[in-house]
Amino acid sequence: EVQLVESGGGLVQAGGSLRLSCEASGFTFDDYAIAWFRQAPGKEREGVSCISKTDAATHYAGSVKGRFTISSDNAKNTVYLQMNSLKPEDTATYYCAASAFCTWYLPVQNYWGQGTQVTVSS
Repeated sequence: EVQLVESGGGLVQAGGSLRLSCEASGFTFDDYAIAWFRQAPGKEREGVSCISKTDAATHYAGSVKGRFTISSDNAKNTVYLQMNSLKPEDTATYYCAASAFCTWYLPVQNYWGQGTQVTVSS
């Protein structure tokens, strides 16, 4: 069974940090790029960050560049999203997804996690 399980969300004050984890199982982890998306109430789901397994290239949305860092521990089949200097506008449900290559295009994501809530208070 394919699974992507996010964890690490929570409530944090503005300026604080959180580290999200996305643990994968049921598919060949090394064959997929893993991306983080987020969706705030009433808004569309948007890409946040992605890491490619083939060349370890990383990609960030402009709104998080310099504050978020994505990394992968292939031995643990886990991708992390370190989020620093959090802002209230980062409040959303964060999802990880697997696809053949890094893209923000939602329909080509092969697998999705269930999401983890991040709330940043002002």
